[in-house]
Amino acid sequence: MTIEEMKRRKRELGYSFNKLSELSGVPVGTLQKIFSGETSSPRYNTIQAISEVLSDAPAEEVHEPSEAFVLTSGKALPDRYYEGEKTIDDYIALPEGTRVELIDGKFYDMAAPTTIHQSISFEICYLLKNYVSRNCGKCVPFVAPTDVQLDCDNKTMVQPDVLVVCDRDKITKARIVGAPDLVVEVISPSNPIMDAMIKLFKYQKAGVREYWIVYPDEKRVTVFDFAKNVGPQDYTFEDSIPVAIWDGKCEIDFSYIYSQIEFMYDKN
Repeated sequence: MTIEEMKRRKRELGYSFNKLSELSGVPVGTLQKIFSGETSSPRYNTIQAISEVLSDAPAEEVHEPSEAFVLTSGKALPDRYYEGEKTIDDYIALPEGTRVELIDGKFYDMAAPTTIHQSISFEICYLLKNYVSRNCGKCVPFVAPTDVQLDCDNKTMVQPDVLVVCDRDKITKARIVGAPDLVVEVISPSNPIMDAMIKLFKYQKAGVREYWIVYPDEKRVTVFDFAKNVGPQDYTFEDSIPVAIWDGKCEIDFSYIYSQIEFMYDKN
């Protein structure tokens, strides 16, 4: 049974990850990584255990899952949600918990973030917030999930991992309206093209001044200074990276960030 077949069968049965873990003996975290695509080469014994459970489930258990279950279980949006051009109204109408972004009228699935991904995002935001607080600045850092109506139109709504907005008129109760000054995206192994290509050009066109792409597996960061047309500049997790929107007066020490998360790299 292929991964896609397992996903389909899991949806048909309406199994949660907890239920599938209970029946197969595979840890919930491992199941989530396999079904999200984060683990690209699962162990044979693991795949066999999952396949046996999904294949042997009694026929009477098979049912059409509720729409709410389908929409909140990762990348399983029904086909009709991808048909035709979508708007922000369609985005807002999605059930709470649905993980998608809207770019130029098209929905893109978002994988659940890993612990490393989340930790890097929070550490960067924390350091940015400290700088702003120490300098009495008016810029406001945010961390995902924060909706950003990037083009001020009704066709794009994204959720950058970390962002900084210096024009407070762009900040509403519901979302950011317009381009942030700084955007940081932490690469997801399941969909690197999204951050490295699609969003790269989208952010530049929208007027984002500075864009960082963090590659956790490779322990490197690529920086684009769109405002000065400089980039890409590559850094490692041993470097302190100057923040261009503040003329380098603030630096994000990735050696410190890595020291806080290094132990996670040894975990399954």
